[in-house]
Amino acid sequence: MKRLTPLLIAVATLAGVVAFTARAPRHAAAQEAAPIFVTEIPSGYRDWRLISVAHEEGDLHSFAAVLGNDVAIKAYREGKLLFPDGTIIAALHYRHVPSEENNKVFGRDQSFVAGSPTNIQFMVKDSKKYAATGGWGFGHFQDGKPSTDEAMMKTCFVCHQQMKARDLVFTRYAP
Repeated sequence: MKRLTPLLIAVATLAGVVAFTARAPRHAAAQEAAPIFVTEIPSGYRDWRLISVAHEEGDLHSFAAVLGNDVAIKAYREGKLLFPDGTIIAALHYRHVPSEENNKVFGRDQSFVAGSPTNIQFMVKDSKKYAATGGWGFGHFQDGKPSTDEAMMKTCFVCHQQMKARDLVFTRYAP
């Protein structure tokens, strides 16, 4: 029995080392495979302050309310060209539709209002996590679910990169 005890300890130790080593590469691979895009809707975004509104014609044909968290609003108010880490900007997009009720009052077709929601988009500033995309993570959500179309999501940075002089942000502050 005395000879068997060291052998059992050695086997148990070896099994533990093998199990730990086998888990480590899987963890590293899972970390590398983590999405580079924003995959969760930031909590409380509906209570953020208004930065501006946007109206896009063409294929988009939408209105958007552009909101910012406290970090974003402070940066906008201070006129910072580079937004600090922790900045989050949200764009709530809606189709725009004519308002028959308003147009009756005006006596002609001239009024449009927000129609059905189309999507919510987020930009999250984290210069380390999103270093490959200029420090910004981009998120696109429909019906509360993140986009799984990686090809479409990769176009966010390409488009926003054209605004490099403004830290990749299109929207100007409209106090």
